[in-house]
Amino acid sequence: MVLALAKEIVMRKNEFSTEIIETIYFGGGTPSVLTNDEINFLIDTAYSNYNVVENPEITLEANPDDLSTERILELSKSPINRLSIGIQSFYEEDLKMMNRAHNSAEAINCLQEATKYFDNISLDLIYGIPGLTDEMWRKNIETALSFRIPHISSYALTVEPKTALRKLIDTGKIAELQDEVASNHFIILVETLQKNGFIHYELSNFGKENYFSKNNSAYWLGKKYIGIGPSAHSYDGEKRGWNIANNSLYIKSILNDELPIETEILTISDRYNEYIMTGLRTIWGVSLERIENEFGLEYLNYLKKQSQKFLNDDLLFIENKILKPTAKGKFLTDGIASDLFYLNLEE
Repeated sequence: MVLALAKEIVMRKNEFSTEIIETIYFGGGTPSVLTNDEINFLIDTAYSNYNVVENPEITLEANPDDLSTERILELSKSPINRLSIGIQSFYEEDLKMMNRAHNSAEAINCLQEATKYFDNISLDLIYGIPGLTDEMWRKNIETALSFRIPHISSYALTVEPKTALRKLIDTGKIAELQDEVASNHFIILVETLQKNGFIHYELSNFGKENYFSKNNSAYWLGKKYIGIGPSAHSYDGEKRGWNIANNSLYIKSILNDELPIETEILTISDRYNEYIMTGLRTIWGVSLERIENEFGLEYLNYLKKQSQKFLNDDLLFIENKILKPTAKGKFLTDGIASDLFYLNLEE
């Protein structure tokens, strides 16, 4: 698999011949199973075939059960300079319910060790969990803050079909998710983190000054990116691509010098809708000037018409020709964005 990943990096270098690489991200799955030698090999392959900035952000996603004291020390000696750790909760009952492999003690221990060797750390927290009271949620946030973590990503719990959690809810062993609980938790999250110097720069992301995720910010700002490996997605500004999900078929294709990727060319409406969706989620908002220049007057007029009711209800506001959600509108951002989508324009 590692050799196939390296070969795909080489095979696709022409796609980025005029681009500068600012971030390298090991994610999607369990990249922490890679040894330092394998990590170094993949990073060296990227450096040999692409133009990389002097100090790129190089992130590794990991779960607490993967981050033993020894492994953290090893990673600190690799080019990895940012960790994204899937804590989710510091409560044992939450972790069991979400079928997480780690326990509360491992979550605490991995942060104690990781903060000794890494300055740039992000952790994930989940809110809206059945049985998680407002006070318990505050305690989760306070525990995260006690480690002086500079970046926190936080998401509402979602229940996927055919999962253990879905079955527990269907059989009445766990209560259904409540939107009101998730909304309260979101308000507590925003208020607490902002009081502690975090900038709410994207709907689900909070960072101290100079600690925003450069990798994720690139997605939200519509920058180009290449995804390497099974199921990985790519975007070049005009078309989106995704690799085959099957590991063995992926490797077989790469060995046969074939890229196992499907692509779709985005229509002008697709690109407009994506900009609305990502723009409203960030502190950068949606530029009305960009809408007019990039998509045309018809799209601008449509956006103004569709957004008027949200402006009237104090869910959106316009400042310096930038459309943004108000504090009241933030939790409703995705729903608002869907009402602003242009679905019926002829391409």
